Amino acid sequence: MKLKKTDILKALEKISAPGEGQNLVESGAVTNVQVFGDEVEVDVTIKNPSLQAKKKTEVEILKCIHREVYEKAKIKVNLKVDAPAQPKVNQIKGNPIPGIQNIIAVASGKGGVGKSTVTANIAVTLAKMGFKVGLLDTDIYGPSMPIMFDVATEKPLSINVDGKAKMKPIENYGVKLLSIGFFTQPNQAVIWRGPMAAKALNQMIFDAHWGELDFLLLDLPPGTGDIHLSIMQSLPVTGAVVVSTPQEIALADARKGVAMFQQEAISVPVLGIVENMAYFTPAELPDHKYHIFGENGAKNLSEDLGVPFLGEIPLVQSIREAGDIGRPAALQTATPTEEAFEELTKNVVQELVRRNTDLPPTEAIKITTMAGCSAVKKK
Repeated sequence: MKLKKTDILKALEKISAPGEGQNLVESGAVTNVQVFGDEVEVDVTIKNPSLQAKKKTEVEILKCIHREVYEKAKIKVNLKVDAPAQPKVNQIKGNPIPGIQNIIAVASGKGGVGKSTVTANIAVTLAKMGFKVGLLDTDIYGPSMPIMFDVATEKPLSINVDGKAKMKPIENYGVKLLSIGFFTQPNQAVIWRGPMAAKALNQMIFDAHWGELDFLLLDLPPGTGDIHLSIMQSLPVTGAVVVSTPQEIALADARKGVAMFQQEAISVPVLGIVENMAYFTPAELPDHKYHIFGENGAKNLSEDLGVPFLGEIPLVQSIREAGDIGRPAALQTATPTEEAFEELTKNVVQELVRRNTDLPPTEAIKITTMAGCSAVKKK
C-alpha cells in the first residue's frame, strides 16, 4: 500500500508534544516525514530530555500511524532532544527561602569550643562589610544568641506578608535574628523529642519573613544528631564551617563533624575549619603566645582532611566579656580581635565564592532510610 505524507501529518496532529500545549506538528517538533510505499520515516525533535518523554513520544507515533493510517506500516522514528540551555546561576534548590542567596551552617562536633561566639562574630562582621545577614539559632535546647546580641527580652512580632502571618526576626547590629530563646522563659528548660524540635525549627525557617539576605548563618547545636539532619532535610545548605579548639579531644569530634557533612547522603561542601582559642597572649606580654589547648591542632586537621583552614581566633578575655554583655567582640574597632574576625570572615566568603563557582547548587537532602547516615559504611 502506498501511503501519503499528508495522512501521516494529519495523524501526528493528534499527538501532544511532551510538556507543551501544542501537538507535534503545530509545535514544529516534526521536522521531516518521508514516505516510501508502506514505509514511513519520521524525524522528531522534542524539548523534554527525560527518558520517559522520549519513549512515550516514540510509542505514540507508532500507535497513531498504525491506527489512523495503516496498521501494517513500517515506521522508523528518528527522535532528537533539543533541551534549552539552562543559565548557570547559583540558585537554591530543594525548599528555598525566597530572597536568601547563601545558607552557611556553623557546626562543631563538641560543645564548649566557642561555635556560637564565632558564628555571632562572623555575622556582625559580614554586616559591617555591607552584606544583608540573618542568623538562625538552631540550638533548641541551649539557645545563646539572644544574650550574645543583647536582645534576650525581645519578642518577634507577627506581620502580614501577602496575606499570611509571618514572624518578623529581631534585628541588632545589622543582623536579623531568630531563636527559640525568644519564645521561652530564661529559667525554662526545653524538653522536647526530636519531631517537636524539628517542627519548631521549620516554623522559624519557613514562617519567618527574612526578606532579602546575602547570608543566612545557621548556628547548629554541638554533635551530629537529629537537629542537624532536620536542618539539612529542610534547607539546601550552601556550605558548612566547622569550629574546633586545638585540643585533641575537640579535634576528634571536629573530624566527625566534617565527616557528617561529607556523608554521601548529605554531601554539603565544607568551606573549612576554624581554630578557636588558638593561643593566649597576656596584655603585658603582647609578643608572647601561650598555646593552652595545644598548637596548630585544627590547622593540621584541615590539612589531613583536605579542607581549607579558615583562620585562628585567639583566647581573649574581651571576646568572652563581649558575648556576655551582648555586643560581639568583632564590633571593637581597631583591635587585634576585630582583625582576627575580619580575616576569618574574608576567608569564609572567599571559600564560598569558590564553592559557588566550582560546584552545583546544594539540594535539600532526601533521607528515606538511615543507610546513608550509618556509622559504618557497608561495602
